[in-house]
Amino acid sequence: MKILLVEDEESIRGFLRINFQRENFQVIECESGEEGVRKALIEKPDIAILDVMLPGMNGFEVCQKLRESFPRMGIIMLTAKGEDMDKIMGLQFGADDYVLKPFNPLEITLRVKALIRRLEGISEENNSDCIEVDNFKLDLYSQSLYKENIEIDVTPKEFLLMKIFMQNPGKAFTRDELLNLVWGIDFFGDPKIVDVNIRRLRSKIEDNSSKPKYIETVWGTGYRWKR
Repeated sequence: MKILLVEDEESIRGFLRINFQRENFQVIECESGEEGVRKALIEKPDIAILDVMLPGMNGFEVCQKLRESFPRMGIIMLTAKGEDMDKIMGLQFGADDYVLKPFNPLEITLRVKALIRRLEGISEENNSDCIEVDNFKLDLYSQSLYKENIEIDVTPKEFLLMKIFMQNPGKAFTRDELLNLVWGIDFFGDPKIVDVNIRRLRSKIEDNSSKPKYIETVWGTGYRWKR
């Protein structure tokens, strides 16, 4: 497994590199966002860890560029403690998770392992079955989503959300249920991550995301795929 580590503070890069190498990860270090994007295109890492505050191209811009080039890459943002807007922006740009600074190296290692397990869980759906609901087709083998035979780029989390909804049309899921099913029971972050990802998914699949006709809000509960 390759980890792209984009962090301008040498001390943080150093101890993260040591911890990841102990777990037999291959670490690709970068000091700037521009370098991170360039190396990602060459090395094609499985996971990217991005500091928000980078010189030049910031972490949000790097996240957006990586997500455009690698829809299924796992992305974790490093953000200052208490900066809620950083968390929300990171998720909107396509991040899968975030870790607050200062952090324990063990915490970020566990987050990386949890993200890898979820990504591998998607990949292990190695049959040719497809789920078809309304105008959508979800190909479990290629991990692709199609609307009216046109492919839509989705992140691993968005893919899992679509899989849950399309397998259970009409069933209402609470935010906690979606959090556990998609991010895992070991996820330590903000439950708002569910709403952010639903909003982003709607922007991709709905004709008018402000008036959704597929992913419906169930007030006081959560969300469901409208029959």
